[in-house]
Amino acid sequence: MKIAVFIEKHFWIFLLTCLVLGLIYPLFNEFLMSLLKLFLMAMLFLVFLKTDIAQIFTKMKNYKLMIFIVVMNMVIFPLFFYLTFSLFDPVMAIGMLLLTAMPAGVTTPALTDIARGNTALSASIVIVTSVVAPLTVPLLFWAINNKVAVDPWLLFKDLALIVFVPMILSQPVKRYFSGIIEKYNHVFTASNIIILSVMVYAIMGSQRDIILGDFRKIIRETAFLYLVYILLHLFGYLTGFKEDKEDKISLTIGSAYINNGMAIVLAALYFEPAILVLMVLSELPWNTLLIPFKKSLKYF
Repeated sequence: MKIAVFIEKHFWIFLLTCLVLGLIYPLFNEFLMSLLKLFLMAMLFLVFLKTDIAQIFTKMKNYKLMIFIVVMNMVIFPLFFYLTFSLFDPVMAIGMLLLTAMPAGVTTPALTDIARGNTALSASIVIVTSVVAPLTVPLLFWAINNKVAVDPWLLFKDLALIVFVPMILSQPVKRYFSGIIEKYNHVFTASNIIILSVMVYAIMGSQRDIILGDFRKIIRETAFLYLVYILLHLFGYLTGFKEDKEDKISLTIGSAYINNGMAIVLAALYFEPAILVLMVLSELPWNTLLIPFKKSLKYF
């Protein structure tokens, strides 16, 4: 149990370590890359094990807030970043659309707990945005289908497979093995951090030559990604202007700490290497902005 708590508290150490190791000493890249989809499904399976899908909507009394979150996080924000970046960098615009259209990351309830937010609301945001993502993400790319060669139907099928199979499988497992799940559910978040770290290691290694080959470009793209993530923090906090501070924290983390693991998998399946590199670089702001965000909360 102490190990699981340590991993949750110091998740950034594992993620950044694997990020650096992937660049310095990549191993088994092809094998690990072939497992990306399974890794992501395993992460969602562990999240759904902790969630009673049948009762999720009854727990969400503020349905208007949930609809508002979905529209803002899954449609308005992605289109805003796409249209903004398309003015000067079409490739980065596609990358930002893909990244910001992702659902809330599976570890956001744990991050919300670290920041002293409403973890119940955070868990609801994860479930709802994950469930609607197979619809909203393909629709966004269908809306700009003249700008990117991605089949929205294939995108929908993969997203549906990634999200709904773990969700469906988790419920009978949860029902018939509830005692085991209750006994070990304290390690689920830590397990997801380890899985995500392995994914980061594999993908950084797979893109090592591109990342190290044009370091000036990587610095520029990383700076833009930090700007995007800072704006996502700000936008997320502002969406909760009517809510109390705990809910504002949950909304901020749900907006900013998106499932870039899913974005990485989709980029590897459907997009050019430049988009995949962007998704990998998004790990940097994702892993480093929680601490300054938490410290800034004393001023709000």
